[in-house]
Amino acid sequence: MDMNEKKSPEASEVIRATIRDGYTKIVQAGNPRRQPAKSCCGGSSITAQRLATSIGYSEAELATLPDGANMGLSCGNPAALAALRPGEIILDLGAGGGFDVFLAGQNVGPMGRAIGVDMTSEMLTAARRNIIAYRAQSGLDNVEFRLGEIEHLPVADASVDVVISNCVINLSPDKPQVWREIVRVLKPGGRIAVSDLALLRPLPDSVRTMMSALVGCVAGAVLVDETDQMVKAAGLTDVVLAPRQGYVDTMTDGQDPLYVQIVEQLPAGMKPADFLTSLEVRARKPKD
Repeated sequence: MDMNEKKSPEASEVIRATIRDGYTKIVQAGNPRRQPAKSCCGGSSITAQRLATSIGYSEAELATLPDGANMGLSCGNPAALAALRPGEIILDLGAGGGFDVFLAGQNVGPMGRAIGVDMTSEMLTAARRNIIAYRAQSGLDNVEFRLGEIEHLPVADASVDVVISNCVINLSPDKPQVWREIVRVLKPGGRIAVSDLALLRPLPDSVRTMMSALVGCVAGAVLVDETDQMVKAAGLTDVVLAPRQGYVDTMTDGQDPLYVQIVEQLPAGMKPADFLTSLEVRARKPKD
């Protein structure tokens, strides 16, 4: 199956079911911060803690997180990219165990709010369980988690100051709809800060059709130019796209099982970073 062709409703549900199953297994296996990070299909020699620091999180802020919130599933640091301010309402698409939501909550403070949305009920349960430790450590009661798909966000129109997302939009079978939903929930003048995997060139068919590569955030990735087109078509302005190679090199050098499989499918002399990049996306919804 070509992960990047327009999907029928039936094909989209197959993809979502595959992703739910993959992320449910991650929750069930557990992945505390000192254990190996995952690309959703196996461990590597890189701990979740080391991966997070390699893509821009500080040891100090990681130390404030509840155990289990950092599952090693990030490919960037969107909360920092967003330059969050006290009092803002933040929405995280694909919140997982609450990693970026808890960090955002600390940044926006008691007058702000951080909301996480995830379609995997097991992830949601883990995130909600982590709220207890978050409250005890931070003294804040300003985070919540909602069950839902990022194509149909359980969030009111024009109610959010900032939308963030960390290595999730690539998983959607209908990415243009995700960007339209982002615009719908943003307040006029609101902004987005997204870290995601994107393509520098098309992947070989043998990689694009790997279900492990879909769950691992690779097979569903689209070209950087396509991302630019979707963001602008949704109505966002002041669009800035910045490729960052560190994540892909870290996963490759760490012998992550998915990236080992990908290397085996690439032309001789080529590496994953020749095809993949972590992409920072910043943009803004126009004011009325």
